[in-house]
Amino acid sequence: MSTVTDPDMETRPGFAEMFTPKLVTVLREGYGNRAFRSDLVAGLTVAIVALPLSMAIAIASGASPAQGLYTAIFGGVMVSALGGSRFQIGGPAGAFIGLVALTVAEHGIAGLALATLLSGLVLMAAGFLRLGTYIKFIPYPVTVGFTAGIAVIIAASQIAPLLGLAPAVPEPGPLAEKLPVLWDARASLSFPALVLSLGTIGLLAGLKRARPHWPGMLIAVVLAGAATGLFALPVETIGTKFGGIPSGLPVPELPRFGPELVVAVLPNALAFALLGAIESLLSAVVADGMTGRRHRSNCELVGQGAANIASSIFGGFCVTGTIARTATNVRAGAHGPVAGMLHSAFLLVFILIAAPLASYIPLACLAGILAVVAWNMVEKQAFATLLRASRGDAAVLLTTFGLTVFRDLTEAIVVGFALGSVLFLHRMSQATAIESHVPLVAEDQADTEGDARAPYAGRDPRFPDVIVYRISGAFFFGAAGSIGSVLDRISDQYRALVLDLSAVPLVDSTAANTLEMLAHKAERRGTRVVLTGTTHALRRELFAHGIKPPLVRYEPSIEAAMRYIGPAD
Repeated sequence: MSTVTDPDMETRPGFAEMFTPKLVTVLREGYGNRAFRSDLVAGLTVAIVALPLSMAIAIASGASPAQGLYTAIFGGVMVSALGGSRFQIGGPAGAFIGLVALTVAEHGIAGLALATLLSGLVLMAAGFLRLGTYIKFIPYPVTVGFTAGIAVIIAASQIAPLLGLAPAVPEPGPLAEKLPVLWDARASLSFPALVLSLGTIGLLAGLKRARPHWPGMLIAVVLAGAATGLFALPVETIGTKFGGIPSGLPVPELPRFGPELVVAVLPNALAFALLGAIESLLSAVVADGMTGRRHRSNCELVGQGAANIASSIFGGFCVTGTIARTATNVRAGAHGPVAGMLHSAFLLVFILIAAPLASYIPLACLAGILAVVAWNMVEKQAFATLLRASRGDAAVLLTTFGLTVFRDLTEAIVVGFALGSVLFLHRMSQATAIESHVPLVAEDQADTEGDARAPYAGRDPRFPDVIVYRISGAFFFGAAGSIGSVLDRISDQYRALVLDLSAVPLVDSTAANTLEMLAHKAERRGTRVVLTGTTHALRRELFAHGIKPPLVRYEPSIEAAMRYIGPAD
């Protein structure tokens, strides 16, 4: 029987295959008219979603709507062409709103462009160093808390345009400073802006329930823009705020370099890279779950890095894989990365043909769209489940959420990951146990090679001076101290110690050092040490730390160890 090999499902690819873009893989398989038609429909569908969203995210980030479109066009095409996922859609992401706004406030648009380029270089380096394999190990409570915190930041950033407020002073970024400024500006509330924003939210919610396959965001933007133009509503629009969007493409230009500026924006670039890596790989995992495919994480990071470099050169800002647009791409029937490239092409056509129409789009409508995006970002059921699951998970979740909202996104990820790691180590150490049995085997089992983990049947008078300890679980630094203290209490009355490791999957250097010290201590006391049930990998690790004959004896089972020790005289 012949079998079909799916190139996406390779478990241990070579170096060249690891960094081969999925576009190349798809074209190698054979790309025909049917696949192109599927990608064409999917690309158009995603472009309809990405058009208002890219402009809304850019405006909320302190950039221009044109920059958001440039990011989706140039960054998006590079993500699809060079990335390691078949279905990834790249563009500006809501998760970056806080970071981008902070970078613009601190270093201006020039600093944002340089930070984007540097983040691209960092992402490419991370990919070539194969760090993508490890980024996916971020604990689930961290991602849930982080995503919920970003949603709060996005929602808070849209309060002013949602209500049509005009603060007397520039709106601060931090939430605790922002709210008093917005409260002081409450008298400037605009009723037309409020109606437009609430109407946008209501329309999106209604279409999602009644017509979920309709392009709700585009419909809302068209209707709001038409109403603003026809009735001359006194609300702020893309035209009044930014003068519209250009009907052509920017001239490629490298960001302004300078040693002082590089040093100043480097922390922002590292934050872009870290968040971009997490967001893009999480989006690729979502696409894998929807399609049964498997992305190449390190290739994806390289593609994301190239996309950020291209975006910075063509006037955009940081780009990453976007979960909502990627999921839309999958649901629309995309065949491969060509769909993402076509999505960028459709956005380019919009700029070249319909750019003047964007001037009528009210900012209140885009704020309503982002408010819905923020609401959908929160994994409400997962948040509630983690709060109930355990105190440890709840602590990690709430710490990450709080730091994201009130402190810093990078700090939230680092601290959340550290807390999650400590929680994991604590649970692993609790799962590691040590049991003692004196004496070891029943008389009718003494001469039989049996299961090393068989239960023991009471006292055997032949071995009154032999003690057995059985360790179960991972023997690592988190458990080495408690196990070592138990073993240290062995008195001089025993002529042999049998340590059964048949239920130990791994031993780290700390645990190996504990065993080495125990063996030397037993040798000075004249006590023989026999290790049983060790795997080849375990013995190799122990041998590397000097735990080998004649210091210790290795036997396949406890019963074999008893035959080696022999009965008491």
